[in-house]
Amino acid sequence: MLTAEQIVAAQKANIETLFGLTQKAFEGVEKLVELNVQATKAALSETANSTQALLSVKDAQELLTLQASLMQPLAEKTVAYSRHLYDIASGTGAEFGKAAEAQATDAQKKFMAVVDNAAKNAPAGSETAVAVMKSAVSAANNAMESVQKAVKQATEMAEANFNTVTAQAVSAAKAPVAKKR
Repeated sequence: MLTAEQIVAAQKANIETLFGLTQKAFEGVEKLVELNVQATKAALSETANSTQALLSVKDAQELLTLQASLMQPLAEKTVAYSRHLYDIASGTGAEFGKAAEAQATDAQKKFMAVVDNAAKNAPAGSETAVAVMKSAVSAANNAMESVQKAVKQATEMAEANFNTVTAQAVSAAKAPVAKKR
């Protein structure tokens, strides 16, 4: 049913998709490494500044005030780092999802073409079997679309929850600092 040219074209498309996904994975890793290098540089610089500030403290009250003033920026930076990390992971995951969806759509089209071709060349009296096969393929396609919609909704809900948690973390970090002043 499939010609050699169709098989070669499918293999070529699969290899191109694989290389594209590999490129996206490396881009994600590069972004992650860059984020960690920036975070490490910032942390080293802030540690040096904090150490200098701690060494210049003259009494316990000044130490408590300094400690409180360091907590809020630390929480905000942690939230910002987490946000960047989440953006990198979700962006890379989205690219993989798009590729998988495109591959699934392409495979569905090709399979339907095979089914249609088989239906055209089916012997007389096999119309019922062909109709059952087409119905099964249609049901599988509908199930796949439902799963994709559910995954998309779950992803959106997870992102909304992440945003809520980060907002609450920042608020919680600000509250103690405000009370001590």
